[in-house]
Amino acid sequence: MDKNKIKDVFQSLLSWIFLGILIGIPIGLASAVFLYSLDFVTEWRETNLWIIIFLPVIGLLISFIYSTIGKESDPGTNRILMEYFLPHKALPVLMAPLILITTLLTHLVGGSAGREGTALQMGAAIADRFHCLGEKFHQNRSLFILAGMGAGFASLFNTPWAGAIFAIEIVRRNGINWLAVIPSLITSFSAYFTCLLTKAPHTHYNPISSIDLGIENIAYLTGAAVLFGLTALLYIKTHHLFSWSAKLIIPNKIWRPFYGGIVLCIVFISIGNSRYMGLGIPTIMESFEEQLHFSDFILKLLLTAFTLSIGFKGGEVTPLFFMGATLGSALTIFVPLPLAFMAAVGFLAVFAGATKTFLACSVMGIELFGWEAFPYFLVSCLIAQMFSGKNGIYDNLNNSVGLLRI
Repeated sequence: MDKNKIKDVFQSLLSWIFLGILIGIPIGLASAVFLYSLDFVTEWRETNLWIIIFLPVIGLLISFIYSTIGKESDPGTNRILMEYFLPHKALPVLMAPLILITTLLTHLVGGSAGREGTALQMGAAIADRFHCLGEKFHQNRSLFILAGMGAGFASLFNTPWAGAIFAIEIVRRNGINWLAVIPSLITSFSAYFTCLLTKAPHTHYNPISSIDLGIENIAYLTGAAVLFGLTALLYIKTHHLFSWSAKLIIPNKIWRPFYGGIVLCIVFISIGNSRYMGLGIPTIMESFEEQLHFSDFILKLLLTAFTLSIGFKGGEVTPLFFMGATLGSALTIFVPLPLAFMAAVGFLAVFAGATKTFLACSVMGIELFGWEAFPYFLVSCLIAQMFSGKNGIYDNLNNSVGLLRI
């Protein structure tokens, strides 16, 4: 290799060690604030379930916030991806605080939503504040956005390797950006360790044992992986159907979450418990210990798709974990594989199918459940992705402008 190229690579590496640490620290702190706040509002809601009667009011408040001071931030992850592929102007300063506040409001009143959308938006928006250093260090602005997304994911889910890979995979339709690997890893680990030092309330899972490598077990696992992929496809199609229907029935965007909130409130009262509200972490943990019913994944799928399609804020990843883990648990009625193993595979595979990030999901399996079952995680995630349709939840998020058809 030419000496000048070696020098350039070395300088770029040193630059990103500095930049990655500099960017990762505030992202890790933001994730810690979010995790502590989310933990607080969830516990408060669980002891004050009457708060769900305010679903329509909070929905209206969220739509009002984004229709007034948050217009530029409203597209959310869509806006971030557009800026990554077609850099135009800095991400809005208000993007991070607005998504943090509105996600907490959604969870406070019981909206069935996740948190990864919040992590991606906060991470990208914070990282983009440092893009002014790009020219000084001869770094592309797109790398800042990608590294920020990975760092947000890594610090929120306590998975630094998966976070870095996840960010690279969701923008891979233009080909893998190999230049982003080192920046993404450094920034993700910086954010991860920062969040870890705050002792933020992450969810921890027990290690998962492997299974015997036999033809019968492989056949069962393959069939289950296909079902996990079809579940991801069902979620994507349901979300699109609900979004289309909501726009048709309630053309006024501001009032859409108000009327949708009324429907959600009625449904939750009819169910009679908080099982499908918010993240659903207790039910996810339960799926590793006892066989659950198929109604769990179906209801979570419908309620999450509805909550997000009518305008409430949050993410989809943790609800996807819920759908996959509960489905995997329920399938043990027919599949003679260990309960915890099936819940873990479903947890990862439905996520992989919906996001088209099988590698990140497989690596996440190592970080959450240990190395032993990694080959099965990898195969299951790949199969689920193959059977989950062409597009994922991050594809074609804004077809009207056609910017994300890549």
